[in-house]
Amino acid sequence: MPSQDDPALDALLFPFQTGRLAWPGTGALFLRARAGAGLVPSAWPGLVCEQSSRPEAAALERAGFSVDTGGDRRHQLVLVLPPRQRDEARALLAEAAARAQGDDALVVASVPNSEGAKAIEADLSRIAGPVETLSKHKCRVFWARPNQGRGDAALAQQWRSLDAPRPILEGTEWEGRFVSRPGVFAWDRIDPASALLATHLPAGLAGRAADLGAGWGFLSDALLRRCPGITSLHLYEAEARALELARRNLAPHAGRVALDFRWHDVTAGLPDRYDVIVSNPPFHGPGRAARPDIGRAFIGAAAQALVPGGTLWLVANRHLPYEQALGEGFGEVDTVAQQAGFKVVCARRAGR
Repeated sequence: MPSQDDPALDALLFPFQTGRLAWPGTGALFLRARAGAGLVPSAWPGLVCEQSSRPEAAALERAGFSVDTGGDRRHQLVLVLPPRQRDEARALLAEAAARAQGDDALVVASVPNSEGAKAIEADLSRIAGPVETLSKHKCRVFWARPNQGRGDAALAQQWRSLDAPRPILEGTEWEGRFVSRPGVFAWDRIDPASALLATHLPAGLAGRAADLGAGWGFLSDALLRRCPGITSLHLYEAEARALELARRNLAPHAGRVALDFRWHDVTAGLPDRYDVIVSNPPFHGPGRAARPDIGRAFIGAAAQALVPGGTLWLVANRHLPYEQALGEGFGEVDTVAQQAGFKVVCARRAGR
């Protein structure tokens, strides 16, 4: 579940709460919006939210906001919470500037000091002109007016394209095979945990399959290449930007196997039943803190979704405490491999 303790969000709202900035009567656009205690529809009339993370989008919907994964709406005021990854953050700032409508339009951003706030503030000034700033909640909130001709428009256009899917892994055996984009998990490399799991998937796996936390599709691709008996594959991914990449990366398999791409929060459970599930579950939320509860929820969802005798093939950091969840959900649990700090586990649901 998204955290309600969100200093960056609180800092973003602070200039409007204190009257330093005026809230426009036409409302505002909020890119990478997140729910929080101070974000309620009655306090921020006309606020339009965009969020590509399913858990965050669901929290906003529960708070009463309508949410899009993306679009081309333009507003007089654009709010943004830039991420840590530099290219992704630059692309988002450029997108915010492009979506600001009117000569006096405003882009307002907030970043924790510990996550490169000064550097991201400097980036906004490069493409949008002079910024004003204040500090609150150990964050910097800063704003600029991008349509007054004082920023570098060419650089803004260049940065906006940084979010476009691009080929990765040039010079490797995978050259020309996959596309990705900054900000998604392991965006420009093969994650070593997923690679380890891929090498241990038995060729005899067959039937209906699911990949939980599919990312840009590497593990799903490996499953389909190694296991010709897989007849259908559902990819569950909470990040819409990653799921778009998986659609492209798995296109070569579409003629042989039924594929379904699902923007879904696995921790909420799964709607279908499967013979095989593979997963490299996330163990961090939006922040830096470890979240082993997410992995445990993935294991619980897999146990409920597998048919009797179905198998979960899981990879995780060796130190993560998943043994109890595996023991509660499955009849047999075997550690297949331990290497480079990771463990590969095969868990079979009790039954046939």
